[in-house]
Amino acid sequence: MTHTRYAFIKANWHADIVDQALTGFAELIPMAQIDVFDVPGAFEMPLLARDLAETGKYAAVAAAALVVDGGIYRHDFVAAAVVDGLMRASLDSGVPVLSVSLTPHHFQETEHHKAIYTAHFVEKGREAARAALMIGEARAKMNAPSVAA
Repeated sequence: MTHTRYAFIKANWHADIVDQALTGFAELIPMAQIDVFDVPGAFEMPLLARDLAETGKYAAVAAAALVVDGGIYRHDFVAAAVVDGLMRASLDSGVPVLSVSLTPHHFQETEHHKAIYTAHFVEKGREAARAALMIGEARAKMNAPSVAA
């Protein structure tokens, strides 16, 4: 069965920047085929990604977050845990779970950095959509009946 729906999870931290990943994703996959889910932050994405993937409704799940050094916790630890969790959600469910999570080492709340990362998230959203479509095509080809020559 071919699914034509996609789930897109957005972390609410730095939503003005992170939401741009959905903009890029929707340039290649129509919004009518995308179900959008918001979570408080990046750490909450893997559990929801697994739950969405396990519903069997989606061809792929994309998850977007901007994980920055907040001074209280190690952002590299959080980013690694999130990416590992998303990969495990994909492997456990058999549904592609794509990360659009960025972890800049020196993000600052300046207009310059916001502009850079806003544009970058649009492109990362496009990349996630391309990956979702390519994986779907590859899996469809893999499952298609062979034609004898």
